[in-house]
Amino acid sequence: MSYNLSDVLLKFGINCGASSYGNGHINDTYLTDDGKYILQRINGNVFKDPDGVMNNILEVTKYMREALKKLGRDYERETMTVINTVDGKPYYLTDQGDFFRVYLFISDTVTYQTVENAEVFYNAAIAFGNFQKMIADFPAHKLNETIKDFHNTKVRYENFKKSVEQNKSGRAEQVKEEIKFVTEREHYCDVVNEAIKEKTVPLRVTHNDTKLNNVLMDKKTGKGVCVIDLDTVMPGSLLYDFGDSLRFGTNTAREDEVDLSKVTCSLEYFEAFTKGFMEVMADTMTEKEIELLPFSAILMTFECGMRFLADHIDGDKYFKISRPNHNLDRARNQFKLVYDMEQKLPQMKKIVNKYR
Repeated sequence: MSYNLSDVLLKFGINCGASSYGNGHINDTYLTDDGKYILQRINGNVFKDPDGVMNNILEVTKYMREALKKLGRDYERETMTVINTVDGKPYYLTDQGDFFRVYLFISDTVTYQTVENAEVFYNAAIAFGNFQKMIADFPAHKLNETIKDFHNTKVRYENFKKSVEQNKSGRAEQVKEEIKFVTEREHYCDVVNEAIKEKTVPLRVTHNDTKLNNVLMDKKTGKGVCVIDLDTVMPGSLLYDFGDSLRFGTNTAREDEVDLSKVTCSLEYFEAFTKGFMEVMADTMTEKEIELLPFSAILMTFECGMRFLADHIDGDKYFKISRPNHNLDRARNQFKLVYDMEQKLPQMKKIVNKYR
């Protein structure tokens, strides 16, 4: 569905056009021509409850804004600001059922699609750690579960099996080796779930999508300014945030690189992120959380690869693709990274123990 973006922006009292911006897999993002606002069309196939999504974002940003005010910090720069429509609503719902929202654009910042050096990843770790610490006391009952069982890897595995059984695209026969890779690692899926049930890993309010490109970095200092993309902020485990950052950031190749010889886990980047994250969070983490940090990188990479493969088998219904077999390429990439992390697990444990 195409839209006249100028007409959409008028719903928010903004009189200008907009151009495509960023590289997100899920939502469509635009920067207004005056450079002041970010406009997003939210993927309704993924986020079916716009009220729930926006309630979470408004609650969390309000909480962070008050915390930043008390600290005398720049709350308009260090947290996201939602712009209401002219009717006073936090989003605009079209007749076709799509919903748009607008944020203030945070200037003089950059995002990175790949980790360019260890310092960038270290600064991202501090930003994610600070975000988590700032909302540590946020009342979780106020948040909606925007995507049910988003990081419940056991449920993800059961959904994966259904995708294979239903084989909607007819592709399952061509990916038997990849399916085998997943089924051989089923035992990974309950590790964090069980720890949460046993309360050795506490349930926290977490970001749940901690890719490097979800941190705005200051152009001059290189420090993290603001954590963005709060659609999946909801109760979860700190391990999800830590592990997903490493899944994305330690990969020595692009997430969809087809030459798998380029795909390895950088221990240099693993250490840089671990150092930054633990400098902020170590004093608030349980022993079990610290113990499972290295494994969480494997788990989140495995889960993501499994989701890419399931979407390929389903016929590419969830993630945006730009070429045939794009999701299959992504899945193979993640599985190669899982394998490399498995080989390096002893070294990863040593690094965590160094900063505990």
